[in-house]
Amino acid sequence: MSSISMIGVSIAIIYFLILLSFLFKRHLLIKFLTISWPVLGMMPGLLFVLHRVFDFAVEVLENNGLTFLFKGPCFAGMDMLVTVDPANIHYLINSNFSNFTRGSDFRETFDAFEDSLLAKDSEAWKKLRKATQDMIQHQGYQRLSMSTMRSKVKNGLVPFFDHVVEEGKTVDLQDVFWRLTYDTSIVTITGCDDPRSLSIEMPENESATALNNIGQGLVYRHAKPRFLWKLQKWIGVGIEKKMIEAGAVFDRVCAKYISTKREEIKTSQGMTHDHLDGDNEDILASHMKLDTTKYQLLNPINDKFLRDTIIGFLLAGRDTTASALTWFFWLLSENPRVVTKIRQEMDTNLPRGCSSGQEKLSYDSMEYLKKLVYLHATLCETMRLYPPVPVELVSPVKTDVLPSGHKVEANSKIFIFIYALGRMRAVWGEDALEFKPERWISETGTLRHVPSFKFLAFHGGPRSCLGKQIAMNLMKTVVVEILQNFDIKVAKRQKIQPDTNAILRMKHGLKVTIHKRC
Repeated sequence: MSSISMIGVSIAIIYFLILLSFLFKRHLLIKFLTISWPVLGMMPGLLFVLHRVFDFAVEVLENNGLTFLFKGPCFAGMDMLVTVDPANIHYLINSNFSNFTRGSDFRETFDAFEDSLLAKDSEAWKKLRKATQDMIQHQGYQRLSMSTMRSKVKNGLVPFFDHVVEEGKTVDLQDVFWRLTYDTSIVTITGCDDPRSLSIEMPENESATALNNIGQGLVYRHAKPRFLWKLQKWIGVGIEKKMIEAGAVFDRVCAKYISTKREEIKTSQGMTHDHLDGDNEDILASHMKLDTTKYQLLNPINDKFLRDTIIGFLLAGRDTTASALTWFFWLLSENPRVVTKIRQEMDTNLPRGCSSGQEKLSYDSMEYLKKLVYLHATLCETMRLYPPVPVELVSPVKTDVLPSGHKVEANSKIFIFIYALGRMRAVWGEDALEFKPERWISETGTLRHVPSFKFLAFHGGPRSCLGKQIAMNLMKTVVVEILQNFDIKVAKRQKIQPDTNAILRMKHGLKVTIHKRC
């Protein structure tokens, strides 16, 4: 009965808030929505703005000195300190990094890949990160990543775009990019054949759908009291049921990948090359061949670890790149002058080769991609406003005081709101909400260095993204091919807004028409 009464009170408060939203000025409404009610805390206000929670967070943080304490319902374990203060961020991710870990709550919430690098802490994380760094920075893996993307663009993306042009269809560009990066990620992570989810047929892919359900479920866990989502998981209802089903899909699919790879390695035993000297070594093979003595890994490389590693790399490789590309092309549609400048830069810096009797830009060498400074700046500006990972969670090992003066207790939750960080006028200036790639370029025409406590799209400090350079080159490869050969026209009268997800997706997709360039 008490829970029913609480729900009734919440509904009454929300209706009251809707009425007040028509009567209050904006800053007064923000103050009212962040009132901590008895028992319910600030949950009624959060539910009222849940459909636009990212932009509401921008307003709240700008009105509260860049740091804000959210109070959840009593005994729900949802209290959290939210910050975009650069001094705090530097303290959390760099200067006092050792005191701020993922925490036990993170590992429990992100149990879908609890044994992967993304969820590790302390010594186990250090050792595994060193091993992963050696894999990703090895030339064999980098060659595999670039060759896989080029092949997929040539044999998957371009034929699909040609088909769409011929048919005169409208297509969801977000779905296209998620399929593109899913296919390339599967190849580079597992070494298996291209699953061809991006093809003219656009087949359903249960693994891709399962990954989406896991991402959505992780967000909902943060918006619910811990006891509630754990109860739903135990009973098997709602989004938790979808996550259980998604986990079963990955158990089955990953078991097949792991079994196939073990058989390949067994067959190739006796060959003279070491795994770090091999050509085009995928992530799964590299992990299976890890020298646990060299990296001082205490646990053997078991199937659970390999399964979680596949999922973790899929989320890191597929989701983030697809998100950035989707927002990038939408922003280009809103800023045609930027498209012109990128194409001019391509014409100036990329060599030309001959294809079917016509001159065509060539970008087979990463050296040429490095010359595309304005394109690089535009990608950074996109991720400043629309970071693929919108929020980062850390937890203090012991009680501490942040540079802003806020005291944080051991095991409490601290959210770095990366989406809001890129929109703070106190951090980026009065033009913070403007899309302006030029802010990333110095007077001499080189890229400006922007510290990670201002630009956190690739994280920073000891946890900085290991695949940053690869990701930038992969995105440049896709962008160059598209802008060279096609014009993307965003369909009118569609609502563009971020979805509440672990990765910053467009809630309704991005409907576009595609036209061949003359």
